Amino acid sequence: MESAAGGAVNAPARLGQSVWRAVKFTYPIALVVLAWAIAARSGWVRPLFLPSPQAVAEQFWPLLVGGEIVKPLAVSLWRAFGGLVLALVIGAAAGLAMARMRWVRWGVDPVVSFAFPAPKIAFMPIFILWFGIDDVSKILLVAFTCVFPIIVSTYHGATAVSRTVIWSAQAMGTSERTLLRRVVLPATLPYIFTGLRVTVPVALITAYTAEMVAGGGGLGSALMFAQRFFQTPAVFLYIILMLLSGVVLDQVMLAARSRLIPWQPEEDA
Repeated sequence: MESAAGGAVNAPARLGQSVWRAVKFTYPIALVVLAWAIAARSGWVRPLFLPSPQAVAEQFWPLLVGGEIVKPLAVSLWRAFGGLVLALVIGAAAGLAMARMRWVRWGVDPVVSFAFPAPKIAFMPIFILWFGIDDVSKILLVAFTCVFPIIVSTYHGATAVSRTVIWSAQAMGTSERTLLRRVVLPATLPYIFTGLRVTVPVALITAYTAEMVAGGGGLGSALMFAQRFFQTPAVFLYIILMLLSGVVLDQVMLAARSRLIPWQPEEDA
């Protein structure tokens, strides 16, 4: 009885929090669209350079029916997701190995220290030269760009595990493999998700940029094709789709994090 009453009391509070989160999420977008509409209607900028939001919205249905949205978007997301998964597998394994094995840390740490701050997008011509302009070069470039932040976040998470917990597990006869799987990896998951959240926009930016430069399909290639023929509303529509893909994937990452590691909220990571 008391539990039901408590749930009824908390329901308006949860509803208010949901509404407030929705307002915080949408009002910056509404302000940008309002300023955009005012600038477009004022005549300060020619429509060729700044089409109105209405003109951009009117491009959505023709491009959708013509297959110029779903397929390019799917191609770009496949490349970004494939590279991100590859970077996650390699980066998490390397970060855990660095934390648990000194000789691995000695060998990998100088490479990470040198490559982490470097502009990896500069390697795009090399990847295109070696692997062509199709999916392989773009997936590998995304993986190369994203792997170092994941290595760093995984390493710091693994080294942050309490030594007392590790010693206790070892004192009970826990093998190194079991210790890694049952103690170190669960404690490192929040850090891995933090690294993933950082690298999701990096993966999208890399995939879109590679498509703009090298072609081979995808949203970036479609954007450059529209720009070449001065189809400015279509250009703005593709830019908006790129922005929305990043926002949606970030929310997906947050939802996955809260489901997989519910014992630690996002602000504690």
